Formats: sequence, structure tokens, C-alpha cells
Amino acid sequence: MYSESFKKSGCIEVICGSMFSGKTEELIRRLKRAQFANQKLAIFKPVVDTRYSEEDVVSHDLHSIKSKPVSKPSEMLDIEDDVQVVGIDEAQFFDESLVEVAQTLANRGIRVVVAGLDTDYMGKPFGPIPALLAIAEDVQKVHAICVKCGGLANHSHRLSKSKQLVVLGEKDIYEPLCRDCYNKALAEEKR
Repeated sequence: MYSESFKKSGCIEVICGSMFSGKTEELIRRLKRAQFANQKLAIFKPVVDTRYSEEDVVSHDLHSIKSKPVSKPSEMLDIEDDVQVVGIDEAQFFDESLVEVAQTLANRGIRVVVAGLDTDYMGKPFGPIPALLAIAEDVQKVHAICVKCGGLANHSHRLSKSKQLVVLGEKDIYEPLCRDCYNKALAEEKR
């Protein structure tokens, strides 16, 4: 039996992978389990992500959970004292200050569950995700299925010609590819 002064230590959990790998679905699953256990939640997403909803975190298969859109990570620190779990979706769209915010929340005894792309369309580490992976107590890498060969996909191949780092889109702009099919697609594009 725990004493009344016992407070569970905080932690950081990161769910990462390519587009269409189920990151948001897994985030929602974990948050709904916490909700079912009557834990107080605060859920955030970047204001730039309006693909399915301006307010809610929504997975590609349209499961959703209420969230608060924020423009910068520091806004996540303004939560009620009794919040036990903080969920953060599309974390790659935030700047590096997200790492310090996640640390601060975890040091307050809060469970921080973060979901985001670990690499961009060029296969390079994306935003604050690599640093979050380094400090997280728990990391889950999820995979999509390669649309070319059916293998495990870990790349988000961009179908459009845009060179901007952030281009919001769905299957009309991105496809999940395995390493081999991704490299073949890049080679084709260079021809």
C-alpha cells in the first residue's frame, strides 16, 4: 500500500515511424486507456495540422480524441495541477524546445506520450524527435506496409515535387516505402 504522499514519477514515451504506420492511432489508444482509468489528460497538437480537424487529434482511420492546438511547446506547460498524462501528436512540427518542455512535464511527475515522424521525406531525422528518442523511457517504432512490395515500410516517400520541409498531405502526396523501394524511387527521380 502506497502512502498518500506517494507520487508516481513522470516519464516520456515516444511513438515514431513513417506516415501511415499507426503513430496517432497508438497515441489515441494509450490516451483513451488513461482516460478509462480516470486519469486527467491534456492533449496537444500543432496548429498547422488541420488535415482532419482544427481541434481534435485524428488518426487516418478517423479515430479521434479532443485536443488543444498550440503554436509553440511552451503553451503545453500551462496545464492544470492535477493533469497526470500529456499527449502530443505530430511532434515533428514543433521546434527543439519541445524536448525541454517534455522534460519539465516529466519532472513534474507527468506521463508524457509523444507521437511523430522520426524522419522527413528525405530520410533525415525530423525536428525534435531524435532528441526525444534519446531521453525517453519508452520508445515504440511502428511501421507501415510498403505499397510497392508489402514489406515493412519506414520511409515517407513524397510524391509531389515540392522541396518544402513541411507539406501536409495524405495518400495523394505521400506513400510508405521500405528501404529498398524508397532508394529505388529516389534513383528514379534523379534520372
